[in-house]
Amino acid sequence: MKKIILLTCLMFGSTISIFAQEDTTKNKTVSFSGYVEAYYMRDFNNPIANTRPAFVYSHNRNNEVNINMALLKATYGTENTRANVALATGTYMNANYAAEPGVLKNIYEANVGVRISKKHNLWIDAGIFSSHLGFESAIGKDNWTLTRSLFADNSPYFETGAKISYTSASGKLFLSGLVLNGWQRIQRVDGNSLPAFGHQLVYKPTDNLTINSGSFIGSDKADSVRQMRYFHNLYAIYQLNRQFGFTVGFDIGAEQKEKGSGSYNVWYTPVLIARYIGSDKFSLTARGEYYQDKKGVIISTEAKNGFQTLGYSLNADYSILPNVLWRMELRNLTNKDAIFLDRKNNLVKNSTTAVMALAVSF
Repeated sequence: MKKIILLTCLMFGSTISIFAQEDTTKNKTVSFSGYVEAYYMRDFNNPIANTRPAFVYSHNRNNEVNINMALLKATYGTENTRANVALATGTYMNANYAAEPGVLKNIYEANVGVRISKKHNLWIDAGIFSSHLGFESAIGKDNWTLTRSLFADNSPYFETGAKISYTSASGKLFLSGLVLNGWQRIQRVDGNSLPAFGHQLVYKPTDNLTINSGSFIGSDKADSVRQMRYFHNLYAIYQLNRQFGFTVGFDIGAEQKEKGSGSYNVWYTPVLIARYIGSDKFSLTARGEYYQDKKGVIISTEAKNGFQTLGYSLNADYSILPNVLWRMELRNLTNKDAIFLDRKNNLVKNSTTAVMALAVSF
């Protein structure tokens, strides 16, 4: 049986129509989906520039209404093959894909996969994927908080390469090994001949608990100045009951101080998020986080003590319709040294922001 689907969405004042064919014969499926998130952010420091600090990659435009992400995705699947293609635009894409050339700046996802075992759920996939590191994605509605945590904004959102993955028959265990082009890269850094490697292990002993371990090993520099980077991401998500859920995460990384060195610069970040679901339409989320990168491996500053920032936020969500989400968040970041700009272009230690967002999925 075949169906013709017409998807029409309004983006930036123009109408885009997509004709899609869904073929459900012989367990073959083709589906289309979309997501649009508009937001307004107010930085109470009111800096002259309307761009948030360089370590903020999502919702990073201040004092203006903008689109964080507008995405269209096509998914194909059979029992033994699968493929995904997603194109996107918005301030998230501008910030995170700045290093990519040409049309690669708008490819959110593009990958293909084939099942290599008749008896087991064992796959090989290749292409551009969402990152295997962290519990937060670029698609806002899938996250407990409106803005991303410091550890999400400063670890890969996406990756390019190939992976082999296995899911147990019970669905409780997922394991994958990856070969990648680099640290959040589509196109490898010029002069870098070394692929990066990673793993992901997800264990779900019960329906209420998920434990994840992920890693990255590689270099994000040319061979002539190669500094090896080792990174590990660990988190657990626990749903105590229908109303209360908790996420705890801890990232730690180390990078050689110089090529061939036995000494390393280390950075780390813990985060704790608690969510209360009051009803099918309303929820509250609180977040506490800390990020320490004294040597500026990931977040570079001119401050004496580098980047040592404590953050907390409070988030309220209201589901207007099943596919329409209204969100509000108040957030504060405090660094050990003054690194944030205020309205007089002076450096201060604190940054307080208020954000509103409207997200529609289809």
